[in-house]
Formats: sequence, structure tokens, C-alpha cells
Amino acid sequence: MILLGVNIDHCATVRQARYRQAEATTGGCIEPDPVTFAVLAERAGADGITVHLREDRRHIQERDVWRLRETIGTRLNFEMACTPAMIAFALRLKPESVCVVPESREEVTTEGGLDVVGARDRVRACVDAMNAAGIVTSLFIDPDEAQIELSAKLGAPWIELHTGAYANAYHQPGRASEFARLRVGATLGHRCGLVVNAGHGINYVNIAEVRTLPHLHELNVGHSIVSRALFTGVEAAVSEMKARLNQA
Repeated sequence: MILLGVNIDHCATVRQARYRQAEATTGGCIEPDPVTFAVLAERAGADGITVHLREDRRHIQERDVWRLRETIGTRLNFEMACTPAMIAFALRLKPESVCVVPESREEVTTEGGLDVVGARDRVRACVDAMNAAGIVTSLFIDPDEAQIELSAKLGAPWIELHTGAYANAYHQPGRASEFARLRVGATLGHRCGLVVNAGHGINYVNIAEVRTLPHLHELNVGHSIVSRALFTGVEAAVSEMKARLNQA
């Protein structure tokens, strides 16, 4: 069984489009509530909830994260930038896992993997702090040999392969080569002793191929599930994604 982590960030994106200036994050007329989305996702079979508290707080807010910590019954996967402020927040929060991602205020969503090689010392400090606190660290990286091997050397037990380039090329001639990169990366990660996850741009169509990646432990899916939920409801959207993920 491949696990399904549901990213709820873009439920909060819809809320912030109308209630960005509101003092509260829930209650009264404020909607939708990302925590309710998470609970419904769990009810439909989600194996964990992923949430990204960005520096500019464009979608998820701190109160959302604390409410999730107190409410969900599966696992909280906290996506974070590799900064002292986020490290300190994660150590107070104590999620089951963190996923360290690159972050730029200019991007609409996370684009590209973390440069572990270029930020070696900062990443090492983050991994060491999480390991000491008993929090599993995943590094969100491109399927690049140097990035994968260094992730293992720095003591990160998990990696999450960035599938965005593959997703963008899905209907283009470069699809086969991008998928081949992911296959090689997953194999190398497993050989290095890493748990291999994947995420970004996965949808109800390309999941049929993504799920065949070797040694895959978990997929994190957000935007596509939130989009489908607008038409089918949260539970139906999550159930269908999980069924496609583990289709016989």
C-alpha cells in the first residue's frame, strides 16, 4: 500500500481570497475551514495531512496549524522553509514529520526542489534539530544524484522527490525522460537507505504512472484533490485519489 498524504493549503487559499484581513481564521461567516477539510479527508482514508506555513502566510495561518495539531487523528506533515524561525516553530509544534522545502515569495506555489548541496550547513542544522526532537525529516528535492546522496549523508531519513517537472511535461515529448529521472532517483534513494516519497503536480490522470515508481512509500497530493472536491465533495475526492493510488 502506498500512503496518501493530503495537502490542505489551497482550501486555505480560497478562504484567504475573501477573509485575508479578518482577525479570526474560522467561525461566523469565515469559510472554508481547512481543518474541517482535513477531518473529512481523514474520514475518506487519508493517511496524513500536509500543511505549509509559508513565511508570507499567504494561505495557512499559525492558528490553522495549531488547530490541526489538536484535531487530526492521523499524522501531521509540516512543510517548512529551512530558516531558524521555522525550525523553532516546528520544535514547538512537534509534528510527526517535517518536509523541508525551498520558498520564494515570488512563486505561486513551491517550484523546484530544495538545494541541499548549496545549503548544506543550514539543512544539516535543521535535520539535526529534528532528529534530536524525534521528528522525522523529509527533504523535498529534485531527482538529482548529488542531492539524493547528500540528503542521506546529512541524516535525513526521508526524501520527497519533486514530481513537478514530470507533471508539467506529461502531455509533452519530455514526459518519458522526466519519468525516467524519477525512477532513477527513487532507486538511488532506496539504495542510500532513504524512505522515498513524491509529490507536486500529481493529479487523477498522471497518478496512474506515478504510482509505478519503485520503492514509493507515500504521495502528497493537494491542489488536484481540492479542485476535485469543488465538484464531488472532499470525501469523494480523497477516496477516488486513494483508490487510483492503490489500484490493483
